[in-house]
Amino acid sequence: MRADSKKLEDNRMAGLTLENYPILHERHRIFPEVFVKKDHKKVLDIAAGIGIVARRILESYPCEMHCNEVDETCLAQLRKLNLQITSHDLDTGNPIPLETSGFDAILCLATIEHLLNIDAFVADLNRILRDDGRLYLSVPNYASLYWLIPLLKGRTFHDPFGEQSRYEFYAHIRYFTYRTLLDYMKHFGFIPDMVYLPIPKGSSHFLRIRDRSKIIAWLIQFFFRALYVLSPRWHQEPVICFAKEKTSVKIKKRIL
Repeated sequence: MRADSKKLEDNRMAGLTLENYPILHERHRIFPEVFVKKDHKKVLDIAAGIGIVARRILESYPCEMHCNEVDETCLAQLRKLNLQITSHDLDTGNPIPLETSGFDAILCLATIEHLLNIDAFVADLNRILRDDGRLYLSVPNYASLYWLIPLLKGRTFHDPFGEQSRYEFYAHIRYFTYRTLLDYMKHFGFIPDMVYLPIPKGSSHFLRIRDRSKIIAWLIQFFFRALYVLSPRWHQEPVICFAKEKTSVKIKKRIL
């Protein structure tokens, strides 16, 4: 992550804890549900943030949980969970200081869109993942309706002066669509196994809508469930489970 966006990240995270974290995303909510019928004994959250997903996994899934982070606020919260923690800057281009074929599952959520040295990082994920392991990866899908609507209005994805999107304007330097992400990951030896499409259900934004109107909340859920049946390409941020290319798999879709 570049120095200017790193400073914004530090400011954004300052003072936050697991108890007062203001924004829960749908990508957080689906873990560890997506691990059902999987045998992930050793799991790594490569950019764990404040530990929202790590805590959810620890509370209801039996595994050895590892986390990597560099932000001091995040590290302080992760230490409270008694996790095995590393603090490696993912954008150095250097190998991650973790053993080869060391993990059954790696979580890489909303991460690679921030990286300059993205090729070296993704190649190293292949190194540290076991041959029969799974990589759970998400990025913003800029071909989704969520991002197309601002473009139709003549706006950009992120407002450089907006209070909510200023961080994303400076921090996001890679832009993927669902299809280009699949092509990109294949180049580094990853093929899709399962695509998880979380409908609005437990995110902070959706819960605020539901508090105002349960009818509107239901209509939103119905609309997106119907939309995602057509194709994963319309989802704002699908979580894609990748296997290594040598593994023979057929991509499946799950709306949850």
